[in-house]
Formats: sequence, C-alpha cells, structure tokens
Amino acid sequence: MSTAIEITKNSTMQEILDAYPGAQSALFSRYHVGGCSSCGFQPGETLEQVCQSHSIGDVEEVIQHIKSSADVEQALSLSPQELQMRLEKAAFKVIDIRTPEEFEMLHLEEARPATQELVEEVLTRWPKDSEFVLVCHDGKMSREAASNLRTQGFVNVKALKGGLEAWSKEIDPLFPSY
Repeated sequence: MSTAIEITKNSTMQEILDAYPGAQSALFSRYHVGGCSSCGFQPGETLEQVCQSHSIGDVEEVIQHIKSSADVEQALSLSPQELQMRLEKAAFKVIDIRTPEEFEMLHLEEARPATQELVEEVLTRWPKDSEFVLVCHDGKMSREAASNLRTQGFVNVKALKGGLEAWSKEIDPLFPSY
C-alpha cells in the first residue's frame, strides 16, 4: 500500500486506487466491478457512485472488503530488499511469469521462465508449502498469479512487490528497465 487513507463513500476511485493498488482486483473478484468495459468506472467517480451504478447496496461492506484485501495483498508481497536477502542466503525459487520475449530481453539471473512445463510441474509436483516468488514487469500480474496459487493451496508463494521495475530502482540501478 502506498499511502493509507480513510476510505469513505465520498472517496474517488483514483484516491482509493492510489492508496490501495489492489483495490480494483478486489472489487472485480467480489463484485465484478472494474475489470472490463461493461463493469468499469471513471477515476473521478466516488465509491458511492460506483456502488450505485453497479447495484451494490452496502458501501461500508465494500470499504471493509478493500481494506481486508489490502492485508491479503501485503501478505502476498515480497519487497525487492527481502528478495535480495533471500537470494543472498540460499537458493530461492524465482519464477518469471512474463512472456518468453520479455524474459529473453532481461531477467533476474536466478529466475526461471514460467513455461507450460514449469507451471505443470509446480501445480502437480511441488509441495504446497514450497517457498517461491513470482516476478513480472510491475508486480500486478505476479500478485494476481500468487493470489490464484494461494487459492490452490500454495501457502508460501509471494509476488515481487513492484516487479522488476522496483528491483531496478531499489536494488540494481544497472538492471535494465523497460
């Protein structure tokens, strides 16, 4: 979470998304709000307006869902500094979920590309308590993928917070950015 704000029915969606980056995913997964053109919203709309336009009666319930989703998101995240420490201490599994072309362009030395074979191996052969981190460009896709793996029973999967962009800014300024 960037900056915590007190969410109210009058908070704009932009304010909410700035403070709770995973809010859109949380809203879509529970209420089918914000994931496609038919259920979208404008950044300047208030939470109350979005709830009204999507026939959601309890704004307070939506606020609580956004806040609890932020706690879950925090539990899924691994900061670039934490990943660096884990990589220095021992071999740590890093799976890069970007496209093969993006992986070829640049990747962490320790990362393995998320090929179909690797995904199948993870899902069918890895113990559910395996510790590993997923990485992508900006952390959004890896957060979604880690969340999905958690629902399948993987209790120690994490997503690199901010993705390779954050790694480049916070850990290795020589790591190429795109």
